[in-house]
Amino acid sequence: QVQLVESGGGLVQVGGSLRLSCVASRGTFSGYRMGWFRQAPGRVRQFVADISGDGDRTYYSDSAKDRFTISRDVAKNTMSLQMNNLKPEDTAVYYCAARTPGRNRFDYDYWGQGTQVTVSS
Repeated sequence: QVQLVESGGGLVQVGGSLRLSCVASRGTFSGYRMGWFRQAPGRVRQFVADISGDGDRTYYSDSAKDRFTISRDVAKNTMSLQMNNLKPEDTAVYYCAARTPGRNRFDYDYWGQGTQVTVSS
């Protein structure tokens, strides 16, 4: 059983940057595909970015492309999301997620508790 914990959220002005981190408080997500999702009030949860188990392949939503960078340190069992040029529409709770190998593309089975990101204009 994997337990994920996010950190790094906060309040930032438009154009600013934040770096979110995700660690496994229990278990390991070695070999798991990892992703970031977000959910704004009154909206459905959205995919932001994900990264392969070996860290070699990444994929971004259109809104995250060119502004966000997902990375992972396989040895340290951590994952990060560097967010630059933040916009008010990026305001949301951001969730770290892990997907057991063999599951469908977006069928993530482990989730963190979320960290709030607020971008003020």
